[in-house]
Amino acid sequence: MDDIRIGLFGLGHRGLHWLRLVQSIPGFRITAIGDMIPALHERARAQLDEGVGVPAYSDYEDMLADPNVDAIALVVRAKRQGAMAAQALEAGKHVNAEVPAAHTMEDCWRIVVAQERSGLVYQLAEQSRYAGIFQAWRDIAHQGRLGKITYCEGEYIGYKGTHRYYQDWETGELLDFPDLQSHPDARPTWMLCPSIHYLPHELSPILMILDDRVVKVTAMGTRVPSYTHPEIQKADIQVALMQTEKDTILRMMCGYTIPTPPARDHHHYQIIGSKGHLESGRTSRDMPKMWLADSQMHDLADVDWRYEQTDAPQEVLASGHSGTDYYVHTAFREAALGNQPLEFDVYKAIETAAPAILAADSIDQGSIPLEAPDFRPNQDRPAGHMPKSFPQ
Repeated sequence: MDDIRIGLFGLGHRGLHWLRLVQSIPGFRITAIGDMIPALHERARAQLDEGVGVPAYSDYEDMLADPNVDAIALVVRAKRQGAMAAQALEAGKHVNAEVPAAHTMEDCWRIVVAQERSGLVYQLAEQSRYAGIFQAWRDIAHQGRLGKITYCEGEYIGYKGTHRYYQDWETGELLDFPDLQSHPDARPTWMLCPSIHYLPHELSPILMILDDRVVKVTAMGTRVPSYTHPEIQKADIQVALMQTEKDTILRMMCGYTIPTPPARDHHHYQIIGSKGHLESGRTSRDMPKMWLADSQMHDLADVDWRYEQTDAPQEVLASGHSGTDYYVHTAFREAALGNQPLEFDVYKAIETAAPAILAADSIDQGSIPLEAPDFRPNQDRPAGHMPKSFPQ
């Protein structure tokens, strides 16, 4: 197989970005497009390089049955997206799925089991782990220069406005709250899910640097509805406290309803070890910082780490998210073509999604600590079998 025949399902703003990007990367050929809202089909077809003869599906099962589709690019952010990913694997299709992977623990398990049974490629398209700054941090940590890493922080605080919470399923238009009176059939979007579910962008690079997994989670959140926009039925801030298998404490925070300064970086990360300290910048005027105990450093020093990798050519940088989108899709291509296994395999992917789901569950249950399962096969759960706590 010289290229991968892609069926791209989900034709919103992010889906159109994927459509343009996939067409620009050698090794992919879009052979089907789809969205549950038919009104979005023609807009996407107009951006296809070779749109003639490419079917457009409103029924996901019809795309899965298409023999001219080898892999699904799943750009659907909905409560069902985990089940849809598993369904594609069960139908014999590779899957490249947009963040977050799933919204229930059962769907996390279903993805893992479907991948184990099929042997197909499942990739969570989490791009932060490919950022230049985290490639550098991983090298520093793996060289032992930070000593024992005891504490990490990750936060994603970004204001999303008020126009993404409902959608007209006839036109695909995203609606602001005053518009709902004239759109009585509008449906809520995935944005009304708990904010902490959208945590893989923080957990993925941190767990990569640590080479670790979360084993225990507790969390707290502000009340529902939002203080800033009472019409939004979600907490303004949700914060998770986690412990890893190697005994590192993580504090992870998400919130999308509170206005933030325009120059503030939505993401912030910090790593503290017994021999060093790393921190990302908070604003466009603030540099990342490093301190190493054994390097004659009297204070944190500015270091010009950025999200773009220093050796990335211009066509890579143009792919989106400072070039990191390119690496997501080329990693998937190489794995699906059998050229190189995924470093970010199904187990690591789900280990970034499940703790976020457990954090929301902890909040719902009064902030009780919850155990995070080990998704890898063991004597109690052979590969290809659901755990005993879920239906087989």
